Amino acid sequence: MEVLPLVALVAGSAAVAGVARRTPVPAPLLLVAAGLIAAYVPGVPSYALDPHIVLPLLLPPLLHTAAVDSSYLDLRANVRPIALLSVGYVLFATLAVGYAAYLVVPGLTLPVALVLGAVVAPPDAVAATAIARRLGLPNRITTILQGESLVNDATAITAYKVALAAAVGVGAGWAGGVAEFLLASVGGVGVGLLLMVPIHWLRKRLREPLLQNTLSLLIPFVAYAAAERVHASGVLAVVVVGLYLGHRNWQVDFATRLQEEAVWKVVAFVLESVVFALIGLQLPVVLKGLGEYEGAVAAWYAVAVFLAVVAARFVWVFPATFVPRWVSERIRHREPETDWKSPAVVGWAGMRGVVSLAIAFSVPMEVPHRNLILFLTFTTVIGTLVVQGLTLPPLIRLLKLPPRDLQAETLAEAQAQSEASRAAEERLTELLERPENSTLPPPLADRLRTVLERRRNAVWERLGEVNPVTGESADDVYRRLARDMIEAEREVFVSLRDRRRIDDEMLRALLRRLDLEEAAAYREESG
Repeated sequence: MEVLPLVALVAGSAAVAGVARRTPVPAPLLLVAAGLIAAYVPGVPSYALDPHIVLPLLLPPLLHTAAVDSSYLDLRANVRPIALLSVGYVLFATLAVGYAAYLVVPGLTLPVALVLGAVVAPPDAVAATAIARRLGLPNRITTILQGESLVNDATAITAYKVALAAAVGVGAGWAGGVAEFLLASVGGVGVGLLLMVPIHWLRKRLREPLLQNTLSLLIPFVAYAAAERVHASGVLAVVVVGLYLGHRNWQVDFATRLQEEAVWKVVAFVLESVVFALIGLQLPVVLKGLGEYEGAVAAWYAVAVFLAVVAARFVWVFPATFVPRWVSERIRHREPETDWKSPAVVGWAGMRGVVSLAIAFSVPMEVPHRNLILFLTFTTVIGTLVVQGLTLPPLIRLLKLPPRDLQAETLAEAQAQSEASRAAEERLTELLERPENSTLPPPLADRLRTVLERRRNAVWERLGEVNPVTGESADDVYRRLARDMIEAEREVFVSLRDRRRIDDEMLRALLRRLDLEEAAAYREESG
């Protein structure tokens, strides 16, 4: 691909995603719609999806940033429903959707139909979790959707390989399929376990943030490539490493964390924007190769597969939610009570995404009905994104699920900060009693105590009364005034540079100090 079309794709996708933040429409849906429109604008080049780029180059960083931002403890607490969705449901959907396609499409053999089933089996929870966060869904539902999206791609890719081998006549039967699935899953987890400790050891010992961030960007590709090299699941290797590094991220140097957070936010924003735009841009490519399947017949096949995909998820989700509770007292005791509303939301949050399209484009040309598989995958992805994506927010509001208890979360944060501040105060007193620290002037010691007291009171103040005029708490006013003071300092520094009182190097050093203070204030505000 030439450079200019690639730049246009990234810039256009980022612009549309930025516009989406100012509208009630979720960014993935607006990006897909923009891609569909742009595909038929004269002069827009063809952006054919290359699975050799999407799977090894786009999927690992997206999985890595999602895994690092996930809570290992929350995922472990919900491992049963996550496993039932990411493994059990994907295999069930492969069989159910594949068999439905086999019955509906004349001449479609069962192995080829199962290839289609595996391709459309894994939901892409990026859009669903974005909506969940925006509408304040309970944390447990959001965690389950995130956990499903981390693992289900590995299950689907493995199921696809087994079905594809059967479709081209080189399959080794059910025993061989089970063996390949075990090799991919166990091998992927094993590669991740082997890599995560030495990678974290290296991260802790690198003190140069630029080198640390370079390593951070390489980690998902190294994990994915190492696993795929031994025919294991690169997806699972990336997820295992990402979860471990995210769980122990506090052990890394603070400067590295600051830069790493900024770098990965940009990477995730650009990649997520591009992959959803690419979905819409595939329409001309898909229709061009449809061949004999056109008009009402192709539309009927697309509707049938879409309905099978939607129905299969509900058929699996409701029994998977309630049957284990009925048969196991331990599950009833360990997991919170639920009603039909939560599985209804999880069942409807089954939107498909770019991974399904990438797998479909990787189907070899010699596979019968390849063009039909590609078309049905595209219509299923578009259908789920549009129909379920647009109706999920109204459904959540209609069901009136209990929202996140922000008051309780703030109270827990305040209590945690109070305990931490108490420990810090005791440590400060202990350190000041040591001879090497006794020379610290009292005003500086008092300044340390003032900063500590400020952190202790900041969260509690969010629970207090707000200004009747501005709606701000005392802590909000403090941060606003602090930012205004920093801005005044910044203007003076620039003025001094312009009058040649200081040089640019000194200006950058002074501005960086202010930027770190402002970043700290911003994180407190957004947190």
